Amino acid sequence: MESNSLSNNSLAKASTLMAAGTIFSRITGLIRNLLLVALLGTTLLGDTYNVANTMPNILYNLLVGGALTAVFVPQIVRSLRDSDGGNAFISRLFTATVLFLLTLTVLGVLLAPQIVNIYAPKFNGLPEFDVTVLFMRYCLPQIFFLGLFALLGQIANAKGRFGPMMWAPVINNLIVIALFGWYLQNHDQLTIGNITTHDIYWLGAGTSVGYLAQALILLPVVYRSGVKLSFKFDLKNAELFNSIKLAGWSFLYALISQLSYLVTIIIATSAAVKSASDGLLTGVGYTPYSNAYLILILPHSIITVSVMTALLPKLANLVIDKKLAQVKAELNNAIKVVGVFIVPAAMIFLFFGPLVARTLYFGISTDDANYLGYTLAGFAMGLIPVSINLILLRGLNAFENLKSQVIGNLIMNLISVGLSIAAAIYIEPKWVVVAMAVIFTVHYLIGVGISFYLIRKHQIDLAVSAITLHYFKLLMIFAVAITPLFVIRSSLPGGNLIQLILVMVISTTLYLILGFIFKIKEIKSAIELLSRSVR
Repeated sequence: MESNSLSNNSLAKASTLMAAGTIFSRITGLIRNLLLVALLGTTLLGDTYNVANTMPNILYNLLVGGALTAVFVPQIVRSLRDSDGGNAFISRLFTATVLFLLTLTVLGVLLAPQIVNIYAPKFNGLPEFDVTVLFMRYCLPQIFFLGLFALLGQIANAKGRFGPMMWAPVINNLIVIALFGWYLQNHDQLTIGNITTHDIYWLGAGTSVGYLAQALILLPVVYRSGVKLSFKFDLKNAELFNSIKLAGWSFLYALISQLSYLVTIIIATSAAVKSASDGLLTGVGYTPYSNAYLILILPHSIITVSVMTALLPKLANLVIDKKLAQVKAELNNAIKVVGVFIVPAAMIFLFFGPLVARTLYFGISTDDANYLGYTLAGFAMGLIPVSINLILLRGLNAFENLKSQVIGNLIMNLISVGLSIAAAIYIEPKWVVVAMAVIFTVHYLIGVGISFYLIRKHQIDLAVSAITLHYFKLLMIFAVAITPLFVIRSSLPGGNLIQLILVMVISTTLYLILGFIFKIKEIKSAIELLSRSVR
């Protein structure tokens, strides 16, 4: 029992360290996005940069992201039991990954015009097309830097060094904040008509330099952890082949997701062009969609990602040692404790989405901020299934189960693509993006159902009814806490920031009080987890 307590204490400290890093990363990321919106706006010029700067993430996630962030972790953990401490396997994995990333980056830069045609076809023939292509060519090297960062981070995580990977993006954000801040101080408002090739170079290449710094800062962390990286070109290795095979399934999984996301981007940018042609000045395209998603994913990144990043190496070891009862207990506990934090965030986004957006994006017009807030409210309830699904997928990754996940992902994405196309056809263009945010929730609800089914095939029979009841109780308790504030929202004192602070403090305090009255034991467990982590 004592060793288990120590293990839990270590996990809590690792999760808290990562959560703190994620908070600073997201805060600086938010400042970065605020400056970007102030610099480029939320209309078509903003979309040119966002489409270009999102593309490295799309291609990275499509081709290597899933493997580097989860699939390779069990193999790295297993290799640490080798006589050389995993040095040979990890070096081969490092060599193969670097070669692949370099090839992918070069091809991406060469094919930038074709990629823009795929992801923003409505830009073809417009000035926005050339601007997006130039931005993309300067941003695409981020693929290499992202991949290097992810692989080095996972090696560090497998060795129990969790914090640096979550803190490294802060360096990235600070570099880009300095760049955008300088531009705002020294340039007039940029538009499609006045932005120069020189501006595009500094904004695009400057963004990529931030990702380079983010990756390089992890190299000394890996070396201090005891892993001796070197280039090993003898890639004919059984363990490496198994990793590449699993990466192939990861590629198919990501391909399905990114094709679905491609539909989202096309529909969102098309809605922006149609709305602009109708004379609507409010930004309603991909930019508000992506910025609302960034707000939504903040609590998920701080809580769920931090917990599961720390937990995955432990799950991998439990699976290797065939301790399935402990795997079940860890997953069940993670789902319930994470819910204590995620439900309040989802409900605040649902009830007060426009207020959140007006507070965070104070540099844009009220109409633009309110629309972004409506999109956030559409996303809101999706925060719950997104978090549960991640926990279940990490459990499946510990079992090195990718094939079944691919089939499940195909089903959920086919349904969401069909719903998105229907929204584009039948819903007024200015509300299409909000509708797609709602579809996001449906998408992940389906995914949770599939993931519960798949994890059960590994003899991990989680109590779905008990988990559902747990979340229902949390939702009802927080609804009781926040509904009175929503009713009197027009009478709340102060400006946007003061009102949002009042909403968060009062609703969360009532939520905790009601949770203790109704004896929701996971709320107590969550508080104990936090207190134990700071001892």
